[in-house]
Amino acid sequence: MSELHREFLLQRDFPPELQEDDRLEPTHASPSAVCPGNLETLLQPCPLVVDLDGTLLRSDLLIETAFAELGRRPYSAVDLAKALCRGKACLKHHLSQPVDFDPAFLPYDEEVLTVIRAAREQGRAIYLASASHERLVSAVSEYLGLFDGWFATNETTNCAADVKAEKLIAAFGKGGFDYIGNDVADLPVWRHAAKSYAIRTSAAVAKKLARQCANVQHLAYEKATWRTWARLLRLHQYVKNGLVFVPLLIGQVFDTQSMVNTGLAFLAFSLCASGVYILNDLVDLQDDRGHRTKCRRPLACGDIPLSDAIAVIPILLLLALAVAIMVTPGFVLVLAGYFALTTAYSFFFKRKMILDVVALASLYTTRVIGGAAAISVWPSPWLLAFMMSWFLSLALVKRYTELIGRRTARLPDSKGRDYRKADIGMVGALAAGAGMNALTLFALYAASDNARDVYERPGMLWLAGPVLACWIARILMLAHRGQMHDDPVVFAIRDKVSLATLAVAGLFVFFAM
Repeated sequence: MSELHREFLLQRDFPPELQEDDRLEPTHASPSAVCPGNLETLLQPCPLVVDLDGTLLRSDLLIETAFAELGRRPYSAVDLAKALCRGKACLKHHLSQPVDFDPAFLPYDEEVLTVIRAAREQGRAIYLASASHERLVSAVSEYLGLFDGWFATNETTNCAADVKAEKLIAAFGKGGFDYIGNDVADLPVWRHAAKSYAIRTSAAVAKKLARQCANVQHLAYEKATWRTWARLLRLHQYVKNGLVFVPLLIGQVFDTQSMVNTGLAFLAFSLCASGVYILNDLVDLQDDRGHRTKCRRPLACGDIPLSDAIAVIPILLLLALAVAIMVTPGFVLVLAGYFALTTAYSFFFKRKMILDVVALASLYTTRVIGGAAAISVWPSPWLLAFMMSWFLSLALVKRYTELIGRRTARLPDSKGRDYRKADIGMVGALAAGAGMNALTLFALYAASDNARDVYERPGMLWLAGPVLACWIARILMLAHRGQMHDDPVVFAIRDKVSLATLAVAGLFVFFAM
């Protein structure tokens, strides 16, 4: 401790009306840590106070709990709005008991933890001060076991900005504590800290902090790169939107306007899908963190701030709408239906057994309908029936793979899905049945008059059937062995055998034209 700081502590004047119980709440902080009558205590190193959201956590508990609540009960949006009208403290209290909250899975910042551990080795008291609700803050504090006390929001008081600063000044005095924060709301607290630590601050906040505080240390952290954003937007999933080209190819409509419209339809679906992918990740945060691979998603592991992700959603959706308007009015309606269905999936269908896979299959089929609307043709009922059965099979394989993975890892049944590990056999059987049904529809179409009207050599389609049968059978076998990617479509894109198999089937269809 510097001589100047020692002298400041010795000469610090505590108002007589500020009693020990007022400075530190006995339920969560030790009064002896700042007792003005204890000279030995005053000479101890400055306590370190740590912010939670965006600092110790690479996430925001208010956003997390809000989306978790909306994911479980979408109609609770009305209750949340009413609570917010009564103040942020009331809203946080309303969200303070999420059923799936587990501090063990939260994305903690290692750099901040390093500073905390170093402070503990120096014998300094460590406190957690957060605008999150006290139930959540106490759970985090208890789990980490690094803190001597905590300050947090309760049912009536939102512990943020000036309120947090007042509580810390009452507890430790002005300049009597060091503080680690990250956002504009921490500026009133930094102003009264002996030393200010900052992490993940914006340029504007960093400038204000530099103007008001002389002793500032910026902690290192990894910024999100374009690759991180690409993973969040699921750019690799854009290949699924290639289904919009199916009506163009089957109908052999290769004029310039049709090809341009189909390309724009692909772009509109991609932008819309990325926006909903982010929304889906926000709803699934807790469940993703307990998953063997989804835990590495940018929002689940804290690589991208939740507030940034939320800000991007409306931008993507507005861009999708702008592109859709450039196609056809019919396509705008199809894209609107796709958005409505995929949003309903994120908030409702995904938690309902069987309805979830039917919704997924419908989303794939909607892309085909969108491609047809883009070139102003009506899709064949045979095509839609085949697509629905084919992608229903793949959606069931996706669930089958998830259940196999949970059984292998000895994880409990997912709270975010309405399936049990005991359902593995039935889900696998349904996947195989849907796949075989799709192949039956394909064979019936090849023998129909409709095929003769479209293809010059419809007999070539019969050669594609066995190839597709081999592929779907192989997918099922690999899933059964636990060797399947979480998403069969992504697996097909990366698997050389799958690419070769589907290419051969595509060639047979091409030669049939």
